[in-house]
Amino acid sequence: MTLPNPVPALPTERTTERPFDPPSGLAQLREERPLSRLSYPDGHLGWVVTTHALGRRVLADPRFSVRSELQHSPLTAVARSNQPAPPGVFALMDPPDHTRYRRLLTGEFTVRRMRVLAERIQEITTERLDAMEEAGPPVDLVKTWAHPIPAQVICELLGVPYAARARFETHALGLARLDASREEIGAAAAAMRGFIGELVTEKRADPTDDILSGLTRSDLTDEELINFGFMLLAGGLDTTANMLALGTYALLQHPEQLAALRADPGIAESAVEELLRYLSVAPFTSRTALEDVELGGELIKAGETVTVSIPAANRDPQHFADPDTLDLLRPTGGHVAFGHGVHQCIGQQLARVELQVALPALVSRFPTLRLAASPEDLALRTDMIVYGVHQLPVAWDA
Repeated sequence: MTLPNPVPALPTERTTERPFDPPSGLAQLREERPLSRLSYPDGHLGWVVTTHALGRRVLADPRFSVRSELQHSPLTAVARSNQPAPPGVFALMDPPDHTRYRRLLTGEFTVRRMRVLAERIQEITTERLDAMEEAGPPVDLVKTWAHPIPAQVICELLGVPYAARARFETHALGLARLDASREEIGAAAAAMRGFIGELVTEKRADPTDDILSGLTRSDLTDEELINFGFMLLAGGLDTTANMLALGTYALLQHPEQLAALRADPGIAESAVEELLRYLSVAPFTSRTALEDVELGGELIKAGETVTVSIPAANRDPQHFADPDTLDLLRPTGGHVAFGHGVHQCIGQQLARVELQVALPALVSRFPTLRLAASPEDLALRTDMIVYGVHQLPVAWDA
C-alpha cells in the first residue's frame, strides 16, 4: 500500500477566536485518516492517532512502550534522551519496574483519601477567594486563584514549605516552555533536583506527616526519592492550575453552563469530567512499538513511535455525541484526559477533587464574575507544553 505524504508536524496551533477547540487540522486527520504517518523533528517517521478507540488501544497495549530511550518527541522543544529513565522516574518505565515504583504511591492517591483531603482543599480555596475579595476587582485569576490552590495542595502533600514554593515554581515552568533550549531545560531540571534533594535530606533527619517523609521509610535511595518528588511536584502543579484557569474561561464564555453549575453545585463531578474532556490541556502522549503491531489497518513496525492526540480523541464524534459542544451534564465516561491503561495519571483523583471543590466555590462566591479583558487580548499558553492561559483578568460587582 502506498501511504499519503506524512503529516509534517503534530498540529498544535490554537487561536484566540476558538481557544477551546483542538488545534486546527486534527479533526480533518481524524475524519480522513485516523492513523496517519507523522514526521518527528528528529527525522523519525512515526504515527499520529486521532480517534478515541485507536488511542485507547495503543495506551492499553503492552506491546507499546513508554521507555524514554525508545521515544521520539513530536515537539522540537523536547529532545530525545536516548537513555533509560533515571531511577525512580517510573512514568518513563514499563512494567515490572513501573509497577514496583508506582505501587509505593498508589495508597497516597486513592479516591477515599482524596475525599478526606477535600476539606483542606476547601479551606485553601476559601483563603484564596477571601484574598481575591479583599484585593477587589479586577484581578488576574491565574495568579490569585488558579495557580496558588494546586501549588499549596501539592506542597502540603509532599511536605514542602509553601514559603519555599517560588524556588521550584520558576524551574517547573521553565521545564514546560516549548522555546527552551536543551541547556535551559537541563539547568531547570538540575535546580529542581537540587531543591528536592535538600528536602529529602531534611525528611530523613526529621520526618513529618507527608508523602515524602513516608517514602523515606521505604527502601528507596536518595536519587529515587528526589525523582519521585520531581515528578509529583511538576505533575501536581501545572496541569491542574491550567484546568482551573481555562475551565473558568470556558464557563465565562458559556453562560448557560456557568448558570447551571452555579444553580446546582451538585453537578460538579460531571462538570469537571466534561471540562477535562472538552479542554484537554495535555496535548499528547506517545508510545513506541516493541514489535510489529497491526493497528487500524496499518502495520506499525517495531521501533516506530505512535503519538496519541488527547484533544482529538476527546472530541471524537464516534464516541462523544456532539463533541464540540460543552455540556456539563454529559456522560463523559472514557475520556482520555488523564491517559489510559497502566500509565494513567496517578494524581488524577487529586486533580478531580481540586477542580470539583474550587470551581463551584468560585462561581458561587462571585455571582457576577466576568472577563475584564477582551478575549482577543488574552495570551494563550501556546508556548508551553500544557495548554491554558497566561493571565485571566476577571472582575465582579463588589
